[in-house]
Amino acid sequence: MGQTAADIMTTSLVLLHPGDNVPKIAATLAEHHISAAPVVDGEGRVLGMVSEGDLMRRLGAGHATRRAWWLEMLAEGEDLAPDFLEYIRQETRSAAEVMTRDVVTVPETMPVAEIADLLMQRGIKRVPVLRAGKVVGIVSRADIVRTLAASRAGR
Repeated sequence: MGQTAADIMTTSLVLLHPGDNVPKIAATLAEHHISAAPVVDGEGRVLGMVSEGDLMRRLGAGHATRRAWWLEMLAEGEDLAPDFLEYIRQETRSAAEVMTRDVVTVPETMPVAEIADLLMQRGIKRVPVLRAGKVVGIVSRADIVRTLAASRAGR
C-alpha cells in the first residue's frame, strides 16, 4: 500500500461552521449520511470536529443535570415550560460549543499505512486531510478498508 491520503481521501466535503446550531448540525449529518464533519473558519482551517457522539453527549441527561441549578434560580419556584427547556438545550447550542477541539489532522502526503496506525493509536474514526493548512479531504477507516480490499483484489 504505497498510497497517500490524497489517493484515498473523500473530497466531497461536508463542512460545518462555528455558528451552526445543533439542529442544523444534526440535519446536515443525517442528510449526507455521515457521522461527523469538520468545523472550519472562513478560510477553511479546521477549528474542530462535530460527531454524532458529540451531539449525543451534549444532549444527554448528565448535561441537563449540571445545568439544573441555574434553571431553578431562573424559575424562582415556578415550573419552566418544557418547550423553553428544549430550546435552551438545543437551539442555542452552536458547533463552537459542542465540537471536539483537539482534532487530529494529516497532510495529504501521509502514507495510508501511517494514517491507519494513527487512527488505531488515537481510537478515532476519521481525520481531516490538510493542504496548506486548509481542509481538502477526509480519510476514514472505511476509506482505508476499501483501499486494502482493492489492493488484495488486484493481487
